[in-house]
Amino acid sequence: MEVKNTILFVCTGNSCRSQMAEGFMKELLNTDHMILSAGLKPSTVNPVAIKAMKEKNIDISRQTSNHVDEYLNYKHDYVITVCDNAKKLCPAELDANNFLHWSIPDPYVDGKDNDLHLPRYRKARDLIESHIETLLFKILN
Repeated sequence: MEVKNTILFVCTGNSCRSQMAEGFMKELLNTDHMILSAGLKPSTVNPVAIKAMKEKNIDISRQTSNHVDEYLNYKHDYVITVCDNAKKLCPAELDANNFLHWSIPDPYVDGKDNDLHLPRYRKARDLIESHIETLLFKILN
């Protein structure tokens, strides 16, 4: 199914990095675009990621975690993998005009996530924000 101006962010769990990217893009890009995120093994949106994004005045708490297979029937403008695992295992059936890869380190710490790990999430968030700004410049110019 062809949907105009679709951007899909993909990571392993769709709990942090792809959720942050979706949040930034929805905040910064006009509504002519459909912004999506998905995971290879979706879980829930990480509460520390929610807190890190809230520091940027972006609320991702209502976003949902989705499986990448839900978007196989779309023709995307961009599919962007935000972790190395997603790049390696992303379904070949995903159809896009542009495939990008951003190697964002995983801030998740072995089931022990709490506010002590917030600096790791901030670092990932800020790296994602930098990539988003570069992509926005490309899209809008």
